[in-house]
Amino acid sequence: MLKKVYISLGVSVVLFPLFLLLILSFGKQWSYPHIIPKEFSLVHWISVFQLNSTLPITILKSLVISLSVATIVTAVSFFSAKHVSYSVHRKKWLFLAYIPYVCSPVIFAATLQFYFTYTDLSGTMLGIIIAQLFITYPFGVIIFSNFWNDNIKSIEQLSTTLGSSPVQTFQKVVFPLSKSVLLLCFFQVFLISWFEYGLTTLIGVGKVKTLTISVFQYIQEANLFLAALASCLLVIPPMLLLFINKRFVFTNQQIG
Repeated sequence: MLKKVYISLGVSVVLFPLFLLLILSFGKQWSYPHIIPKEFSLVHWISVFQLNSTLPITILKSLVISLSVATIVTAVSFFSAKHVSYSVHRKKWLFLAYIPYVCSPVIFAATLQFYFTYTDLSGTMLGIIIAQLFITYPFGVIIFSNFWNDNIKSIEQLSTTLGSSPVQTFQKVVFPLSKSVLLLCFFQVFLISWFEYGLTTLIGVGKVKTLTISVFQYIQEANLFLAALASCLLVIPPMLLLFINKRFVFTNQQIG
């Protein structure tokens, strides 16, 4: 009984901020001392789908950036992590992978800004994607370094001994074993890119507006209701990823 109370309390603590944001996104007028807005309206949500609204384009840009970064990092770091893990200098390479996280993304972006300006990549989506790779690629290598272990290496060697080609070994042996960790890396990198603010702000120089940047702009403008609406839109992809991870990835692991 006490366990159910704790679970219910924990769920309430997690869901309350989301519920509050949803309420505020429908708010129209809120003044002291009222706890909730005095008036509610669909005007903010309707405005999202109007032709002059910039939020749909902002959402699309955010999705393109995050999906591109997640796909590139997952594909490249998967294979490069293999060489890192099997290298005699494994610890040294992994130590280098942690260096981008020693300083904040803002300071890290400030050190790179000159080079992006020099190559005319500042203020472009391509520049933001490349900049985010600097902080997400090492993260992918760290994730996959735990996958490429002695057990996987032995399975690869056994497959080769039985006459399998490198391509067949990857398709029939390695890839099925790595599906869960591939999805894990993709989800994690997507979330890092999706919520990235400091580095995107500096490299984007205000020309490329993502959904995360829009939330902070609405807050700075004291536009509470639009900030709540943008926040609701911001948490939709993570919620979908959480559902997919719970529904398919975690369930398949339990069945396996």
